[in-house]
Amino acid sequence: MATAERFEDLRCWQTARRLTNLVHEYSEEGAFAGDFGLKDQIQRAGVSIMSNIAEGFTDT
Repeated sequence: MATAERFEDLRCWQTARRLTNLVHEYSEEGAFAGDFGLKDQIQRAGVSIMSNIAEGFTDT
């Protein structure tokens, strides 16, 4: 089993980053674009996923 040296090497973090990028992309158009509170909240939630994975990795 391969071990990750950096949290960026983790497949779950890479997937979370793709998800976050998609959230940012889709929230900049349509109804999301006009609802600044919801847009901000969902974008922060995506970043939070990545941050939590990175924080958990450094605790090991």
